[in-house]
Amino acid sequence: MLNLPLTLPPLTVTDQMGRRVAVPFPPRRIVSLVPSQTELLFDLGLGEQVVGLTKFCVHPAGARQSATVIGGTKNFDFDKIEALQPDLIIGNKEENYQEGIEQLAARHPVWMSDITTLTESLDMIRRVGLLTGRKEAGDALAADIAASFAALAPPAAELLPAAYFIWRKPYMVAAGGTFIDEMLARAGFRNVFGNLGRYPEISPEQLRAAAPRQILLSSEPYPFAEKHVAEFQQLCPDARIRIVDGELFSWYGSRLRLTAAYLQSLIDAD
Repeated sequence: MLNLPLTLPPLTVTDQMGRRVAVPFPPRRIVSLVPSQTELLFDLGLGEQVVGLTKFCVHPAGARQSATVIGGTKNFDFDKIEALQPDLIIGNKEENYQEGIEQLAARHPVWMSDITTLTESLDMIRRVGLLTGRKEAGDALAADIAASFAALAPPAAELLPAAYFIWRKPYMVAAGGTFIDEMLARAGFRNVFGNLGRYPEISPEQLRAAAPRQILLSSEPYPFAEKHVAEFQQLCPDARIRIVDGELFSWYGSRLRLTAAYLQSLIDAD
Protein backbone atom coordinates (compact mmCIF):
# COMPACT_ATOMS: atom_id res chain seq x y z
CA MET A 1 0.00 0.00 0.00
CA LEU A 2 1.31 3.44 -0.90
CA ASN A 3 2.03 5.70 2.05
CA LEU A 4 0.47 8.89 0.67
CA PRO A 5 0.86 12.21 2.54
CA LEU A 6 -2.18 13.34 4.45
CA THR A 7 -4.10 16.01 2.54
CA LEU A 8 -6.38 18.16 4.64
CA PRO A 9 -9.25 20.22 3.23
CA PRO A 10 -8.64 23.94 2.69
CA LEU A 11 -9.03 26.19 5.71
CA THR A 12 -11.43 29.07 5.04
CA VAL A 13 -10.57 32.11 7.12
CA THR A 14 -11.42 35.80 7.27
CA ASP A 15 -8.53 38.23 6.94
CA GLN A 16 -8.28 41.61 8.67
CA MET A 17 -9.94 43.34 5.73
CA GLY A 18 -13.01 41.12 6.10
CA ARG A 19 -12.19 39.02 3.02
CA ARG A 20 -12.94 35.29 3.06
CA VAL A 21 -9.93 33.27 1.91
CA ALA A 22 -9.65 29.51 1.36
CA VAL A 23 -6.09 28.45 2.16
CA PRO A 24 -4.63 24.96 1.51
CA PHE A 25 -3.90 23.65 4.98
CA PRO A 26 -1.22 23.71 5.99
CA PRO A 27 0.26 25.96 3.29
CA ARG A 28 3.53 24.67 1.83
CA ARG A 29 4.64 27.57 -0.37
CA ILE A 30 4.21 31.04 1.13
CA VAL A 31 5.03 34.41 -0.41
CA SER A 32 5.26 37.32 2.03
CA LEU A 33 4.84 40.86 0.71
CA VAL A 34 5.57 42.57 4.07
CA PRO A 35 8.93 42.63 5.91
CA SER A 36 7.39 42.57 9.40
CA GLN A 37 5.26 39.56 8.52
CA THR A 38 8.16 37.78 6.82
CA GLU A 39 10.09 37.88 10.08
CA LEU A 40 6.99 36.60 11.88
CA LEU A 41 6.73 33.59 9.56
CA PHE A 42 10.33 32.64 10.22
CA ASP A 43 9.88 33.06 13.97
CA LEU A 44 6.85 30.77 13.81
CA GLY A 45 9.13 28.09 12.35
CA LEU A 46 7.98 28.50 8.75
CA GLY A 47 11.28 29.48 7.14
CA GLU A 48 11.31 26.48 4.82
CA GLN A 49 7.80 27.28 3.62
CA VAL A 50 8.63 30.91 2.73
CA VAL A 51 9.51 30.72 -0.97
CA GLY A 52 9.14 34.42 -1.85
CA LEU A 53 9.67 37.77 -0.11
CA THR A 54 10.45 41.40 -0.86
CA LYS A 55 13.79 43.16 -1.17
CA PHE A 56 12.96 44.96 2.08
CA CYS A 57 12.65 41.72 4.08
CA VAL A 58 15.92 42.15 5.96
CA HIS A 59 15.03 40.01 8.98
CA PRO A 60 16.03 37.36 9.69
CA ALA A 61 19.52 37.64 8.24
CA GLY A 62 19.83 35.32 5.27
CA ALA A 63 16.13 35.24 4.47
CA ARG A 64 16.69 36.82 1.06
CA GLN A 65 19.24 34.14 0.25
CA SER A 66 16.91 31.28 1.13
CA ALA A 67 13.87 32.59 -0.79
CA THR A 68 13.20 34.37 -4.08
CA VAL A 69 13.05 38.17 -4.00
CA ILE A 70 9.88 39.17 -5.85
CA GLY A 71 10.44 42.95 -5.93
CA GLY A 72 9.33 45.59 -3.46
CA THR A 73 6.21 45.98 -1.38
CA LYS A 74 4.58 48.12 -4.06
CA ASN A 75 6.15 46.80 -7.26
CA PHE A 76 5.72 43.04 -7.40
CA ASP A 77 7.27 40.91 -10.13
CA PHE A 78 4.15 38.96 -11.04
CA ASP A 79 6.04 36.50 -13.24
CA LYS A 80 8.37 35.58 -10.39
CA ILE A 81 5.44 35.10 -8.03
CA GLU A 82 3.62 32.95 -10.56
CA ALA A 83 6.70 30.77 -11.05
CA LEU A 84 6.83 30.12 -7.31
CA GLN A 85 3.32 28.60 -7.40
CA PRO A 86 2.39 29.90 -3.94
CA ASP A 87 -0.51 28.36 -2.06
CA LEU A 88 -0.60 31.40 0.27
CA ILE A 89 0.37 35.04 -0.17
CA ILE A 90 0.41 37.31 2.88
CA GLY A 91 0.12 41.09 2.44
CA ASN A 92 -0.92 44.27 4.21
CA LYS A 93 -3.44 46.96 3.29
CA GLU A 94 -1.08 49.88 3.91
CA GLU A 95 2.23 48.47 2.72
CA ASN A 96 0.96 46.91 -0.51
CA TYR A 97 -1.27 48.34 -3.23
CA GLN A 98 -4.83 47.39 -4.06
CA GLU A 99 -4.48 46.80 -7.80
CA GLY A 100 -1.52 44.48 -7.35
CA ILE A 101 -3.22 42.55 -4.55
CA GLU A 102 -6.37 42.13 -6.64
CA GLN A 103 -4.30 40.77 -9.52
CA LEU A 104 -2.63 38.23 -7.24
CA ALA A 105 -5.90 37.28 -5.53
CA ALA A 106 -7.41 36.36 -8.88
CA ARG A 107 -4.96 33.43 -9.06
CA HIS A 108 -3.82 32.66 -5.51
CA PRO A 109 -5.09 32.72 -1.90
CA VAL A 110 -4.14 36.15 -0.53
CA TRP A 111 -4.52 36.91 3.18
CA MET A 112 -4.34 40.61 4.12
CA SER A 113 -3.60 42.31 7.42
CA ASP A 114 -4.82 45.80 8.36
CA ILE A 115 -3.03 47.15 11.41
CA THR A 116 -3.06 50.49 13.22
CA THR A 117 -3.07 49.31 16.86
CA LEU A 118 -1.27 46.87 19.11
CA THR A 119 -4.51 44.92 19.53
CA GLU A 120 -4.75 44.47 15.76
CA SER A 121 -1.11 43.38 15.54
CA LEU A 122 -1.64 40.70 18.20
CA ASP A 123 -4.76 39.58 16.37
CA MET A 124 -2.73 39.30 13.15
CA ILE A 125 -0.07 37.18 14.86
CA ARG A 126 -2.70 34.79 16.21
CA ARG A 127 -4.49 34.54 12.86
CA VAL A 128 -1.29 33.92 10.90
CA GLY A 129 -0.40 31.20 13.39
CA LEU A 130 -3.81 29.59 12.85
CA LEU A 131 -3.83 29.67 9.06
CA THR A 132 -0.26 28.34 8.77
CA GLY A 133 -0.68 25.44 11.19
CA ARG A 134 1.31 27.19 13.95
CA LYS A 135 -1.59 28.17 16.22
CA GLU A 136 0.12 27.35 19.52
CA ALA A 137 3.27 29.22 18.56
CA GLY A 138 1.25 32.23 17.35
CA ASP A 139 -0.85 32.33 20.50
CA ALA A 140 2.22 32.06 22.73
CA LEU A 141 4.06 34.81 20.85
CA ALA A 142 1.07 37.15 21.04
CA ALA A 143 0.72 36.46 24.78
CA ASP A 144 4.40 37.21 25.40
CA ILE A 145 4.18 40.51 23.51
CA ALA A 146 0.99 41.52 25.31
CA ALA A 147 2.64 40.79 28.67
CA SER A 148 5.68 42.90 27.79
CA PHE A 149 3.49 45.89 26.99
CA ALA A 150 1.40 45.37 30.11
CA ALA A 151 4.62 45.66 32.15
CA LEU A 152 5.57 48.92 30.45
CA ALA A 153 5.64 51.76 32.98
CA PRO A 154 2.64 54.02 32.47
CA PRO A 155 3.54 57.37 30.88
CA ALA A 156 3.41 60.58 32.84
CA ALA A 157 0.01 62.17 33.32
CA GLU A 158 0.95 64.81 30.77
CA LEU A 159 2.26 63.31 27.53
CA LEU A 160 5.32 64.99 26.05
CA PRO A 161 4.53 66.82 22.76
CA ALA A 162 6.54 65.17 20.00
CA ALA A 163 6.83 64.92 16.22
CA TYR A 164 7.90 61.69 14.50
CA PHE A 165 9.55 62.14 11.11
CA ILE A 166 9.69 59.34 8.55
CA TRP A 167 10.94 61.26 5.50
CA ARG A 168 13.05 64.21 4.39
CA LYS A 169 12.63 66.29 1.22
CA PRO A 170 9.74 66.58 1.60
CA TYR A 171 9.35 66.38 5.35
CA MET A 172 6.78 63.73 6.25
CA VAL A 173 5.57 62.64 9.67
CA ALA A 174 3.57 59.79 11.16
CA ALA A 175 0.25 61.33 12.17
CA GLY A 176 -3.05 60.00 13.54
CA GLY A 177 -4.45 56.61 12.56
CA THR A 178 -1.04 54.94 12.34
CA PHE A 179 0.59 52.17 14.32
CA ILE A 180 3.45 54.56 15.10
CA ASP A 181 0.97 56.98 16.67
CA GLU A 182 -0.05 54.34 19.22
CA MET A 183 3.58 53.43 19.95
CA LEU A 184 4.30 57.11 20.60
CA ALA A 185 1.53 57.28 23.19
CA ARG A 186 2.78 54.11 24.89
CA ALA A 187 6.23 55.73 25.14
CA GLY A 188 4.77 58.81 26.81
CA PHE A 189 4.57 61.11 23.78
CA ARG A 190 1.67 63.16 22.44
CA ASN A 191 1.82 63.31 18.67
CA VAL A 192 1.62 67.02 17.80
CA PHE A 193 0.33 66.01 14.36
CA GLY A 194 -2.14 63.46 15.70
CA ASN A 195 -5.02 65.58 14.38
CA LEU A 196 -3.81 64.92 10.84
CA GLY A 197 -4.19 61.64 8.99
CA ARG A 198 -1.63 58.99 8.14
CA TYR A 199 1.66 60.37 6.73
CA PRO A 200 1.26 64.01 5.70
CA GLU A 201 3.88 66.36 4.34
CA ILE A 202 4.85 69.02 6.87
CA SER A 203 6.35 72.43 6.20
CA PRO A 204 8.97 74.01 8.47
CA GLU A 205 6.34 76.59 9.40
CA GLN A 206 3.90 73.87 10.49
CA LEU A 207 6.61 72.25 12.57
CA ARG A 208 7.48 75.48 14.35
CA ALA A 209 3.81 76.22 15.01
CA ALA A 210 3.28 72.75 16.49
CA ALA A 211 6.16 73.42 18.93
CA PRO A 212 7.12 69.83 19.78
CA ARG A 213 9.34 69.43 22.82
CA GLN A 214 10.93 66.40 21.17
CA ILE A 215 11.52 65.55 17.52
CA LEU A 216 12.03 61.87 16.78
CA LEU A 217 13.85 61.05 13.55
CA SER A 218 13.16 57.49 12.44
CA SER A 219 15.90 55.25 11.10
CA GLU A 220 13.49 54.07 8.40
CA PRO A 221 12.10 54.40 5.78
CA TYR A 222 14.31 57.47 5.43
CA PRO A 223 17.69 56.71 7.03
CA PHE A 224 17.86 59.64 9.43
CA ALA A 225 21.20 59.82 11.23
CA GLU A 226 23.12 62.11 13.57
CA LYS A 227 24.12 64.32 10.62
CA HIS A 228 20.48 65.42 10.34
CA VAL A 229 20.10 66.54 13.96
CA ALA A 230 21.47 70.06 13.38
CA GLU A 231 18.99 70.62 10.54
CA PHE A 232 16.03 70.04 12.86
CA GLN A 233 17.66 71.82 15.77
CA GLN A 234 17.80 74.92 13.61
CA LEU A 235 14.09 74.60 12.85
CA CYS A 236 13.15 74.06 16.51
CA PRO A 237 15.97 75.32 18.76
CA ASP A 238 14.13 74.46 21.98
CA ALA A 239 13.27 70.87 21.01
CA ARG A 240 15.27 67.78 21.87
CA ILE A 241 16.19 65.87 18.69
CA ARG A 242 16.55 62.09 18.88
CA ILE A 243 17.29 59.34 16.37
CA VAL A 244 14.99 56.39 17.05
CA ASP A 245 14.78 52.81 15.81
CA GLY A 246 12.08 52.86 13.14
CA GLU A 247 11.68 49.08 13.14
CA LEU A 248 10.77 49.09 16.82
CA PHE A 249 8.16 51.80 16.26
CA SER A 250 6.57 50.42 13.09
CA TRP A 251 7.17 46.66 12.68
CA TYR A 252 4.05 44.93 13.96
CA GLY A 253 5.12 41.28 13.77
CA SER A 254 7.37 39.27 16.05
CA ARG A 255 9.82 42.21 16.37
CA LEU A 256 7.29 43.57 18.87
CA ARG A 257 8.95 41.27 21.42
CA LEU A 258 11.67 43.93 21.60
CA THR A 259 9.52 47.05 21.37
CA ALA A 260 8.21 47.45 24.91
CA ALA A 261 11.74 47.32 26.36
CA TYR A 262 12.89 49.85 23.78
CA LEU A 263 10.03 52.21 24.59
CA GLN A 264 10.84 51.82 28.28
CA SER A 265 14.43 52.88 27.54
CA LEU A 266 13.12 56.03 25.88
CA ILE A 267 10.92 56.75 28.88
CA ASP A 268 13.80 56.19 31.27
CA ALA A 269 16.07 58.49 29.27
CA ASP A 270 13.72 61.49 29.70
